[in-house]
Amino acid sequence: MMPLTELGLRAMIGTVAKRVIEHTEQLTALDAAIGDGDHGINMKRGVEAVLADIDGLSTKSLSESLKAIGLILVMKVGGASGPLYGTLLMAFGRELCDAPDRAAVTKAFGAAVQAVKARGKSDTGAKTMLDVLVPVLQTLETGGDELAARVRTKAEQSAAATAPMKATRGRASFLGDRSIGHVDPGARSSALMIGAVCDVLEERREP
Repeated sequence: MMPLTELGLRAMIGTVAKRVIEHTEQLTALDAAIGDGDHGINMKRGVEAVLADIDGLSTKSLSESLKAIGLILVMKVGGASGPLYGTLLMAFGRELCDAPDRAAVTKAFGAAVQAVKARGKSDTGAKTMLDVLVPVLQTLETGGDELAARVRTKAEQSAAATAPMKATRGRASFLGDRSIGHVDPGARSSALMIGAVCDVLEERREP
């Protein structure tokens, strides 16, 4: 994978933020069903703060930009999502070189997923963002042709697959069986952002 140019990094940051903002109401509705109802608003506030610093973020290396975005999300996104997304991106940035190939991206993303597991004291099957992140990691590990498209599809399918799950972590776990039948909002926002990254990578052929 060639190093992302300033223009490419700006496109990625902007596309991810726009995708979250466009789905604010959907994320809020999902969270209203099984949580506090503020996931969409909180995520929108976080990505708007990222957009406000896009000039500075896009001039950094990929690694440094990811760490800086993670820190912004920790500070600006409320609830559990801020620390979890912040942990994901900061750990990803720490492990990622500035011109990574698929193997390097996969290794760094794997370390980031492990950091989220440790921070949230959770794993797959608990109806959380990990139910998207882990299948995406497994797809990256598989490699092959049209990887970005397959990662996007896996993220979307995995988010939808949280609906029949019973939440055992987070605020939704307090609902017990009543959490069944609803897509997890964190899983959905994860799929949205991963899909946006894949869109940019496909458009720029990176990778």
